[in-house]
Amino acid sequence: MERVLVHKASTAIGLPSFAHLARLFHLWRYRARSRRQLAALDERLLADVGISHSERQEELSKPFWR
Repeated sequence: MERVLVHKASTAIGLPSFAHLARLFHLWRYRARSRRQLAALDERLLADVGISHSERQEELSKPFWR
């Protein structure tokens, strides 16, 4: 007989696990930091990486959770 371990992503009452929340928090911090760095780039640096001013504005207008 083969045994399979199943990892539950939520607790008994349907809430996300601590590990899931930690990963989500890390992702949100990463997005916020990346967008702050993008906001600090001048036009020359944006051109170097191939991002237009409108693309930057679109990315900066997103909330941290998207």
